[in-house]
Amino acid sequence: MTTIEDIKDAVKRLTPEQLIEFREWFTEFDADLWDRQMDRDAASGKLDALTEVALAEHRAGLSRDMSSEGP
Repeated sequence: MTTIEDIKDAVKRLTPEQLIEFREWFTEFDADLWDRQMDRDAASGKLDALTEVALAEHRAGLSRDMSSEGP
């Protein structure tokens, strides 16, 4: 069996409570990986072009203030 298959089998055997705990853990784990990837991309300059587009659109009046809007 592969590691992925082992993990899938183990998840299938979790109780409902354990599955809730696993989902919460995995959501946090995945979000942390995403944050670290975004940090690396920003530090390497990969996001610079997107930043320039956003700033140009803002300067052209194509953005709006969302700070006072509700959820």
